[in-house]
Amino acid sequence: MNKFITLEGIEGVGKTSNLRYIKELLEESGHNCVLTREPGGTNLGESLRGLLLSHSDENMSADTELLMMFAARAEHLSKIILPALKNGQTVLCDRFTEATYAYQGGGRQLDVDKISELEDWVQGDLRPDLTVILDAPVEIGRARAGKRSEPDRIEKEQDDFFQRVREAYIELANRYPQRICLVDASLTLAEVQQQIHAKLVEYDILNA
Repeated sequence: MNKFITLEGIEGVGKTSNLRYIKELLEESGHNCVLTREPGGTNLGESLRGLLLSHSDENMSADTELLMMFAARAEHLSKIILPALKNGQTVLCDRFTEATYAYQGGGRQLDVDKISELEDWVQGDLRPDLTVILDAPVEIGRARAGKRSEPDRIEKEQDDFFQRVREAYIELANRYPQRICLVDASLTLAEVQQQIHAKLVEYDILNA
């Protein structure tokens, strides 16, 4: 019954509340869930997350950022994700490699072949069973995110950066419809969660 499910999207699309909703749905249907996040999930990963998101190095090179993301991911896979899946648990992760294609590939405009090579090296054949991308126009996401805490290093990027991120996410969903789906996150929370439930059924994660 174990599955590997990831939730993606730009800032302000409601990942936090919807992660809790998905976890509740999965546990109600009998899944033993591990909830985790990227970058992070392990002691080393959380330390790297702090470096990646802090304002202490605003001019970090895009290649450095990319390699740090995959360093955190390698540790995350080794210590959390793979052991949980081996134990028959379902892993629910706040962002994974699709975020790297979107933020570093789309946003930073790095060569996606570099990302693909790192993905194959670090993950082997492992890909999420389902990736749900919460999609909303950049202006909506940023307006919602602005009501929260102070923006981190990446959240301080300009609208054109996040537009490229959004477009990269949409492209991923179009390219891999067998495992990646889009949910309209511009709607009310109840309407968003209705869509999520339908997608979990459609992709055979939950029974109808």
